[in-house]
Amino acid sequence: MKYFIITFGCQMNKSDSERISTILEKKGYQPASNINEADLIVANMCSVRQSAVDRVYGLSPKFKKLKEKNKKLKTILTGCILKEDRKKLKNIFELILDIKDLPNWSKNLQYHRLVCGTISGSINYLNIPPKYRNNFSAFVPISNGCNWACTYCVVPLVRGPLFCRNHEEILEEVENVVKKELNPIRNKISNGAREIWLLGQNVNDYQSPTDPSINFAKLLKMINDIPGNFKVLFTSPHPKNFSDELIETLAQCEKFGRYLNLPVQSGDNKILKKMNRPYTIEQYKNLVKKIREKIPDINLSTDVIVGFPGETKKQFGNTVKLFKGIKFNLAYISKYSPRPGTAAFQTKDNVPLQEKKRREKILRDIINTRC
Repeated sequence: MKYFIITFGCQMNKSDSERISTILEKKGYQPASNINEADLIVANMCSVRQSAVDRVYGLSPKFKKLKEKNKKLKTILTGCILKEDRKKLKNIFELILDIKDLPNWSKNLQYHRLVCGTISGSINYLNIPPKYRNNFSAFVPISNGCNWACTYCVVPLVRGPLFCRNHEEILEEVENVVKKELNPIRNKISNGAREIWLLGQNVNDYQSPTDPSINFAKLLKMINDIPGNFKVLFTSPHPKNFSDELIETLAQCEKFGRYLNLPVQSGDNKILKKMNRPYTIEQYKNLVKKIREKIPDINLSTDVIVGFPGETKKQFGNTVKLFKGIKFNLAYISKYSPRPGTAAFQTKDNVPLQEKKRREKILRDIINTRC
């Protein structure tokens, strides 16, 4: 029996898929080289943008064709699923399983049970050793969920409130993945990872449950002290609580990869307030200045949303000014996508799609000019 995983969305979902592989292979499944060979297909869903959701709905015709050839084919949906989509997607997938219930998936597969996907505070599934799919870098989640309430974001709805892993578990996972000659049967990284990506919705919210004195800065110091030839990177921090202690730590840690993604989301203070992003552009600029003073060779990227409800051309112009002033090395630019259940969903999406595309292109051109 062979399985195939389709992963949508962020690095956290990719990391989750690596843990799904472990459970399925313990159950006796082997990875398929392509979807056509699979007896079991798992779709790991992302709900951050409607385009990602549409791609999941778009799997239906493909599944129908595959089931004509393989009558025993089973399909599972997991990941970040909004309640509104869950009801509709029952018609496409045999099983909808909660990723946080991953340790019990073996039972669910055996008895063909449907798990409704209620959010709990537990992230015990992150203790499952992943089947790393990359020979060079490894994802290591340090937390799950989010306590911030950005008005456009579904993460608190689909992943729940912030819950941090014990620092001991994180350190053990990093130590294991950077060791040379890991068992290639268990893990694709056979010569030790050269990049460690620490993952969390807002990594600088991290606080160890077993020792509250260990925050993200202290965790980085501990990881920096682990022997091995590797670099540490992370995604993503929140500008609001990016502390001086963290800046100093990054400057001192020789294993820090000198790359930082610092999401700004908008260059206009009024739009930031509507987004419930609790900082001003002036504060953001000051933070960037402090980071660059301490770490002159830093490569800085950002996330930004264009076409947020009510964003005028003048307000977008402030984002353009920010891009030209900060001179980001890279930017992840997305067009605003209304998401059910979020506060912004109640506001009319009044920026036309063509205008969103125009604004997106302007920002991309600024970034490309620097490359």
